[in-house]
Formats: sequence, C-alpha cells, structure tokens
Amino acid sequence: MTKSTILIAVEKAAVDSAVPAAKVAQVCAELRECGHEVMVVHSAVDAVSAITSQADLAAAVVSWELAGGTLQPADAGRPVAGGVLRMLLDRFSARLPVFLLTDGDYSEETPLWVSEVINGWIWLLEDTPDFIAGRVDFAARQYLDQILPPFFRELRRFDDTHPYSWHTPAHAGGIAFLKSPVGRAFYDYYGERLFRTDISVSVGELGSLFEHTGPVGDAERNAARIFGADETYFVLHGTSTSNRMIIHSAVANDEITLLDRNCHKAINHGVILAGARPVYLVPSRNGYGITGPIPPRRLTPDAVRAQIERTPLAARAVSADPVYAVITNSTYDGLCYDTVRVKELLGASTRILHFDEAWFAYGHFNPLYARRYGMAADGSALPDAQSPTVFATQSSHKLLAALSQAAMIHVKSGGKAPFDRARFDETYMMHGTTSPLYPMIASCDVAAGMMDGPAGQWLTTEAITEAIRFRQAMIRLGGRLADAGDRPPWFFGVWQPAEVTDPDTGRRTAFHQAPLALLRTEPGCWTLEPDADWHGFTDLEPGFCMLDPVKVTITCPGVDARGDVSGFGIPARVVTAYLETRRIVVEKTDVYTFLVLFSMGITKGKWGTLLDALTDFKYFYDNDTALGDVLPELVRAHPERYARLTLPQLCAEVHDYLAESKIVRLLNEAFTSPTPPPAVMTPGEAYQHFIRGETELVALADLADRVVATQVTTTPPGIPVLMPGERVGSPESPLLEYLRVLEAFDQRFPGFASETHGVHHEDGKYWIRCVTEQR
Repeated sequence: MTKSTILIAVEKAAVDSAVPAAKVAQVCAELRECGHEVMVVHSAVDAVSAITSQADLAAAVVSWELAGGTLQPADAGRPVAGGVLRMLLDRFSARLPVFLLTDGDYSEETPLWVSEVINGWIWLLEDTPDFIAGRVDFAARQYLDQILPPFFRELRRFDDTHPYSWHTPAHAGGIAFLKSPVGRAFYDYYGERLFRTDISVSVGELGSLFEHTGPVGDAERNAARIFGADETYFVLHGTSTSNRMIIHSAVANDEITLLDRNCHKAINHGVILAGARPVYLVPSRNGYGITGPIPPRRLTPDAVRAQIERTPLAARAVSADPVYAVITNSTYDGLCYDTVRVKELLGASTRILHFDEAWFAYGHFNPLYARRYGMAADGSALPDAQSPTVFATQSSHKLLAALSQAAMIHVKSGGKAPFDRARFDETYMMHGTTSPLYPMIASCDVAAGMMDGPAGQWLTTEAITEAIRFRQAMIRLGGRLADAGDRPPWFFGVWQPAEVTDPDTGRRTAFHQAPLALLRTEPGCWTLEPDADWHGFTDLEPGFCMLDPVKVTITCPGVDARGDVSGFGIPARVVTAYLETRRIVVEKTDVYTFLVLFSMGITKGKWGTLLDALTDFKYFYDNDTALGDVLPELVRAHPERYARLTLPQLCAEVHDYLAESKIVRLLNEAFTSPTPPPAVMTPGEAYQHFIRGETELVALADLADRVVATQVTTTPPGIPVLMPGERVGSPESPLLEYLRVLEAFDQRFPGFASETHGVHHEDGKYWIRCVTEQR
C-alpha cells in the first residue's frame, strides 16, 4: 500500500476529559494497525502545518470547532473562511475523505457546502473505536486508489501480480543485473521496482503508446482534460522531438514557415526534415542582452507579408501563404505572451500556430497566467472558420514533476485547418520509439495527475510565493547592506519592476514592500508596461507580455536594462563560477545576469542558501580576497593566468574587456536586425551538402561571405546566430564582430569560455563548417 497518513485534528478542549481522550487514542491505535501513519494535532495552526507539509494525507478526522472557523495562515495574505476543512479542500480536492467529529448533537446550522463535501459525521461516544477506524480506513484506501491516474494505476496493478517476463528487455525485471558485480551495483542503486516496471510493449493490457489505446490512451485523454486540450500526446524524447513531430506532420516541401528567431534549435531541425522555407520573426532585446517578445507590430498580416517579401528563399515557395508559425512562450527568461492576442494577430497569416512552451507547462493551472498559455488561445475573437489549429509543446520534466525527456503535445483544433489525427499519428510513429520506457510514460501520467483539480493551483501558488519572497528578500538585503555604511553599497539586483500598482486602490508601492497577496494574484504587477525603464523593451502593447515570477533573473552591477555601461562591474560568469564552488548551479549565465528557476521543488532552505552565497561573494569582493581562496580550482587549472589576482582584479579585467568590446551592443545588433543574414539555400538544401561531405571547416577570420552548413548557436543566449544556408556578412558586420569578441574572450579568460554549438574549437580559435565553394 502507498504510504499514507491520517490526520486527526481535534480541539484540545474536546478531548480534555478521560473518555473522549481514550476513544481518540483507541481510534488512532486501530488506524496504525491498518497500516497508516497517524498524526494528531490539537490546534488550527498545527492542522494547517500538517495540511501544508503532508502530501500523503489519505483521510482526515476533524472536530467541527477546527473545521468551521476562520483561519489566518501565515502565508495566506487573507483569511480562509471555512477553517481547516476549506484548507483541506483547497489542498487535496473534495475527493479526500474528511469526517467531522463531535460528541454533541447534530447541528442543522451546518453550511450546505460542508454537507456536500464531507464523508460523514463521527459521534465519538456512540460507535466503537474499531468501527470508526474501519470506516476511515476503508475511505482512505478508496481514495488512494482513486487518486492514481490511469496508466500509473494499471502499471502498479500489473507489477503487483509478480508476472514472469519472457519478453524484452533482457534484464528480465532486473534479474540479469544480479549476475554481474557491476550490474549488481546498478541494481542496488536504483532498486528492484524500476526494473520490474521496465517492460515490453508485448504487455497488451497496459495499452499502446502508438495506437493510444488501453491505459496509455486513457492517460493521454485524462491529461487532455487536465490541460484543457482537445488532444494530448505523451512524448518520450523531450520537447525537441515534439517540435520536430509537429513541423514534420504539418509542413510540406518548399512551404513557408514563420519562425520565431528566438526558437529552440529543434525547430530548425524540423524545418530541415520538412524541406521548408523559413521566414523569421525577429524578437526585441534589452540592454542586458535578454531576449524579449516579438513586438506585436511585427505579427500583423501586413508585417508578415512584408517579411516574406524581404526573404529571398520565400520567392521560390510553392505558395506565398505560410502554413505554420511558431512562437517561444515563455522565453528562457520568463516572458509570456498574451496568446489570445498572438492568435488574433497571426491567425490571419497561418493555418497552424505552435507555442513552444517547453518551460511553461504549468501556465494552465494558476489564474495569474490567464491568457498566457497556448491552450488559452481559443478565447480569441476569431471566428472558428478563420481560427488556426493550435499546438503547445511542453517539457513535463522541466518545471512539472516528471522524469527527464518526458514531454507532452497538446492540440486545439481550429476550423481553418482541422487537426488530422490520422496524419499526425503517422509522423508521431516515425519519430517515436517502439521500445518506450514505461516508468517515463507513468511519469507523464503522474505529472498530469498532480495538477488535477485544486492541486495544480496549490502547487503553482507555492512556487510563485517562494519566488516572490526571494525577490523581496534580495531587494531588502541590498538595502540593508547599503544602509549599514560600513562597506561599499553595491549588491546584486533582481530584474523586475521597482513599483507595482494595486488595481483596487490605484496606489503604487515599492515592489519589496508590496503585499504578498497582491503580487501573487495580480497579473498587472508583472506585465511589461510599454517603454518602462525596468525592462528596456520597446514597441509593446499594454498587457501584451508578462514576466513569469518563478523565473528569477539576478542582475549584476555593470550595465542596466537600457544598455548603459558603468565604470564598475561584476560579470555574471565570475559570480556563477563561485556559486558552483558552493554547489549552487544556476540555469543560465549571461553577460551581467543569471537565471534561477523556482520550480515546484523549491524550499526556503534552497533560496536562503543562495542569498547567503551572494552575500559571501560580496564580502570576498569588498575585502580584496585572493582569487585562489574564492575560485581555487580555476587558479589550480590556470596558475600562470590567475594566481596573482584578487577577486576584484579579475572582475575589473573581465568588465573592462566586455565594456571596451561593446559585447552587449554587438549581441543586440547581431540578433535584432529585422533582416537576418541572407539565405541562399534552405536549411534542408544546406544539410544535403553536409551529408554528402561537400563542406569544410573555415576559420572565423575567413568566414566573411561564406555560406554556413550547420546552425551556429551561442549560449547565452541560446539562439541561432546563423542558420544552415545563410551567407555570413561582411567582415565589419556586427555578427562577425560579436563572434570575434567571443573568440578573443575565450583566449584571454581561460576557464570562462562561451558555450557555442556548431563551432569547432582548436587552439583557442573558432572554426565553422561551411558549404564548399565551387572552384
């Protein structure tokens, strides 16, 4: 049986006399005999703590005095009417069996909603402890079975029958591993259950991932209901494969696709597979180098037509009408579009609209994100006949709770090009595996089940709450350090508005002083007001874009959102290198910013440790600490370069180089030109040259005017600088100058090299694969 806890929340006064106290003790003893853990609390405060921390509650017995009052939990920001009972419903849903306990008379004043959600009353002095415990145990076991989502439930039942395996995989439930010393170590590390549930598609009773039948099909349909989709597909190779599936199923050879230039490289791989002709929609960027949204004026039908006309490849397309468009939502840095508005803008130009939501699978589950996720786009004013089919691809493993590579595709069919399931299934099978990992299917099923009902809002609200607390704590700590007067006043910042407005009162409040309840419920606190200084983007409409609070960008001194460079700076790469020595690994490091994610697995201890580490970095900097004491492994690896430096000296050297090279300005110019490098062949045509061996490595110094054969992606920001088939500009172009600055940086600061995909590194030089020139 699944580990389970029964909560007994009884007001102290109710069990002060000997008889009720003895009865409660006997009920608890019987429940423990049934295999449950039992937690007894005597106050509303303790009950709230148990409800918040115990995800394994299988039932609750609550005295009416605690169930029906009004609570003021420490983090609620508002009273909770209905007391402990209401919190139980908000946390676990009405399916959780709750019994109201009393030793008095039945009250006809009990609110009707209470009668509708409880499992019954317990009169402590009438029924026997054995009978009471039996009813609670039965309800708890029913609940534990019912909450399991379809596939996971059947997989457990199958495993519980202890079948002999005469099919693949050959480890046969893990037994093969036990015949080898190294295999035994592997088996002991992961445990028997993983291997017993790693089974073959020959097990027909669990259904087919390709045919979407049986428990697998039930699980996908259940996920579609939970995520608000018409159809949902489980994908076991991540959003990368999901993206390729959609393009390959929707776009034919030589058709036009509209691609967010800020798209994942898998989108471009899909274009290669489909033989499509890409036309790029160029996003904005700010002074930090953060990629912003595509301005709405670039998404109108007239703007799209103009962009197609500026793209030479589009002239040879089978039709001037694009068949597919993709938007990255949310961006890596947490910028979420108003998807309803995007659909209204792009709906006139394409029949298929794809939101790549690899980092935003939780958007559907919190009202803070209303209109911000792909499956919400059907709320647009477009008539159904003019409405494109909408896809959303989500990495379930990134910010939900699932195994790595677990992903989902969600579909909303539109009248302009109704979703053709049979055609999509053919492409799905082409990219899928005939040997799926059943625990990964189960993790998709469980990831959806965890978000079902009120649980989704509870879990996302908790993550949002902790992110806001961290954001406010950062600003307050910076203020305290500045006010202390005994040290330099600098500290790290957070990329967010300095002030927010309460829509009910119109009052503006400093962000770090704003009520928690306002920040976690009011989207207006997070939307990017047009031309606001804090975000640094232009060409926005009111409400068009919103910053996701759980994606926290920490800013370092040196540059601001408008791109103004200061004389004093602390490059982010130095900071995150120190954080790694503290076993703190961030999601992304940029020039003067780095990103941390507040997923549902966040804890106060986790973000408190980050705060402490940043404070320690400031201490080391302010006290001119030797670099060997701050980054010892770096100094050991490159003693001739760094051994004589202090931490401030290294920061000054790196900052001076970045400022003199104008790297942020070059980055923005390279990535925001409305006309990307001219393409002389499609990505698919360039790939044909690649696989025929008709390419060569070209040194960066000789790259001008060459046609690249593979995509070149710099991280950060993780966006393709060059696509296959594009011709590199002149030697003076911002793009080439930017790459030269990166190459020189890598040579000058070993240990801090840029991550560049599609670049061959040799002796500190960049080499890029280009199509061989005809001679």
